[in-house]
This record gives sequence, structure tokens and C-alpha cells, in this order.
Amino acid sequence: MGNRDQKSEVSEQRAGDFSASLRFGGPRSVVAGTGREGLFFCLWFFCPPLPFHPAALPASLFWLTSGAACRDTPRVAVSIQIRDVSATLGGRRILDGISVEIAAGELFFLLGPSGCGKTTLLRSVAGFVKPSAGTIHFGDEDVTALPPEQREAAMVFQSYALWPHLTVAQNVAFGLELRKLPAAEIKQRVAESLEVVKMGDRAAARPNELSGGQQQRVALARALAVRPRCLLLDEPLSNLDAKLRHEMRGEIRRICKLAELTAIYVTHDQKEALAIADRLAVLEEGRIQQCGSPWEVYRKPAKQSVAAFIGEANFMAGTLQAAVNGVCAVATRHGVLRVAAPANAPAVGQAVTLCIRPEALRVGEAAGGVNQLAGTVRDSVFLGELAQHLVQPAGRDEEWRVLELRPQRAAFPAGTPVTLHFAPEDAVLLTG
Repeated sequence: MGNRDQKSEVSEQRAGDFSASLRFGGPRSVVAGTGREGLFFCLWFFCPPLPFHPAALPASLFWLTSGAACRDTPRVAVSIQIRDVSATLGGRRILDGISVEIAAGELFFLLGPSGCGKTTLLRSVAGFVKPSAGTIHFGDEDVTALPPEQREAAMVFQSYALWPHLTVAQNVAFGLELRKLPAAEIKQRVAESLEVVKMGDRAAARPNELSGGQQQRVALARALAVRPRCLLLDEPLSNLDAKLRHEMRGEIRRICKLAELTAIYVTHDQKEALAIADRLAVLEEGRIQQCGSPWEVYRKPAKQSVAAFIGEANFMAGTLQAAVNGVCAVATRHGVLRVAAPANAPAVGQAVTLCIRPEALRVGEAAGGVNQLAGTVRDSVFLGELAQHLVQPAGRDEEWRVLELRPQRAAFPAGTPVTLHFAPEDAVLLTG
């Protein structure tokens, strides 16, 4: 018996972080999936020390509030204000004074390289990480000190964590049943949630009968069923193959907009963010480098690191030579190039960097010879509606990436000399 008690204590200790991810206590807070904690949970569930029913899990795994009930009325989307939030983990500052306001009903993306702090920021909003400074508000309510189960937020992780022995409908109903809602209300909410994610016809199916995309829809339905104030998604499509990820992009946006939810979405996939975000923030070393619409961040990056992270870009170092009538002349080692002047143009003589996207470079000579670049093709790939070229400038140890739309030839043979050009408005002048 002593060994069994010891194993139970170890199980509860190891489940500590995961218990925070699956707390069903409080008015209407539920985490709809898990990350790496899900593996331990599945092992714990299928290999328990004694037989038990899921509803009888220990307090360390499910913190329940007796008598807690969900409201009957639909939840109104809430704005989220993050004000000067910093977080230190293991003696290292992960978040450094982040401030951003997310409008009610907005689909807001956090992205950046590994270790930039995007997941920590999401977990701070969820209540799993306590900020060392700053505040987080849901609407007018300061939730900084509230535990996850009192924030009325739902979280969807990479792994779906569906109960394999339950049907789709039973998985969606699980959290509602723990709250002891009336059977009729549970049935209605389950049907409504499955209808939103277009899974109503699979209500009786088991998880192992579903594709990865369908399982993710069930995880979303489970989150929607509790009618959260906001939805938090941590790379929910990362476990899907490329085709399913592409299909689910539009579905997640449709679901969030149909449910009228404020959503914060963490991803490392730039295309995913550009395709479905209302706005996005690019993080680096715990700070927001730029925040704006997908078009603004892609077409008008604030600094070189943002331009390099969001899509592909060609960079050319130079010095600002002149700025006249909204056009800047930049001296580069490829000649004097002209670009549209930014709102806050740098001073003449200042070192600058030109950012030119691959699709902005066009093959052929420009009218008037403006912004012409000569080089030699190193590689060329025909892809049907477009072609990709790598061009090396004459006598230079660098290469330009060119994306040619509606190519007029199958591909350039390696070594072919070519002339490229770009329009002044298609280049961005960067100082950082």
C-alpha cells in the first residue's frame, strides 16, 4: 500500500503543470488540448494505480468548483489589454515590457523565432505564467492575479487530447457534464458547437476514426461549448500535414468569426499568420518589434529582422544620397537606386538598407533604365504559374531571389546573363 501511495504522490506531482492546462473549475474556463503534458496524461489515464472514472480524477488534475454553471446567454467578445508585461523564468527575462491592445472579436497572431516569448505571452494571458510586472485586462476587468479557472478563457494546444474511448459528442460534452449542467442544455450546446465546426454528422464517431483536421475541429468544438470570453490557440495546426494545415486555416478563421470570439493565436508559420490574421505582432527577444495588419507588416516592415522573418527578402546596404519629391536616392555597390521615401525619412548621408521582396524584382529592362540590376542566373526552377530564380550580381559574392509571375519561358539555363528591375514603390528603406 505504501508503494501505491508513493506512486500516487509522484503522479500528482508530475501532473502539476498539466493540471493547470486542464482545469475545469470556475465559471467557464477549459483548456481544450495539451502540448507535451498530453503524453503523460494519456499514460496516467490508461495506466492508473486503481480503476476509476474520469470524473473522479484527483484535485491536482481537475480543479472543480462545485455548483459552477455556465451562463445561458451567448458570451459577448471581450477586448484584451496587455500593459507593460514582463516575465522572468529561471532567472532569464522572457518578456520585456510588452504592451498591446487586442480589440473585441479580433483574430490576433503572435509570431516570431523560437525563444522570442510568444508562447510565454499566451500562457500569461491564460494565467499559467504570472507576470513579474505589468497587467492583463479582459475588458475592464484586471485578471492579472486571477487563476486560469476564473478567467473564462479556453485554450487549444497542438495536441488534441481527445478521450479515445468517448465519441465526438461525448468529448465535447465532457467539461459541461463536470459542471452538472442539465442534460438538455448539454445536448443543445454539443449540437451547436459541432455544427459550427461542421462535425455534426460525426457526433457518434470515435477519435481514431477521424483525420487530424477533424480531430482539431472537435478540440475547437470542445472549447466553444463552454462559451469562453476569449480563445487562446497555441500552434493548433502544427501536427497536421501541409494540405490539412492549408485547409484548416480558413476554417479556424471562419469558426472564430462565426462564434464572435476574441482569439490570440501563436504560430511560427508566417503564411498561416498572413492568411487569416486580422492583425499580428512579431516578437524578438521578448519584445514586440512590429504590430499591424498582415499587409502592413509584409509590405512595410519596420526593421530588417521583421522583413527577414515574414517571407523572403533581398537586402542591399547603402547610403542615403538625396531625398526629393518623395523619392530617395540610395548609393549602393550596384549603383544609385531610387525608392519611395518613408514617412520618417532618414538624414542624408545615413547608412540604410533596401528591402526588396522576390516578387518585386522583374526580369527585363526597365523603362528609362531606373533601378536596373545586372547579374547571372545560378539556378532557375519552373513551377507553372511562377518561376523561381537565383541571380548572382556580376563580381559579387551574394545572390538575389527572384519570383517571376507568369514566366515566359520554362527556366533559365545556369549562367544566363539577365537584367532585373524594380519599381521605387516596391522597395522599403530600412534604418534598423
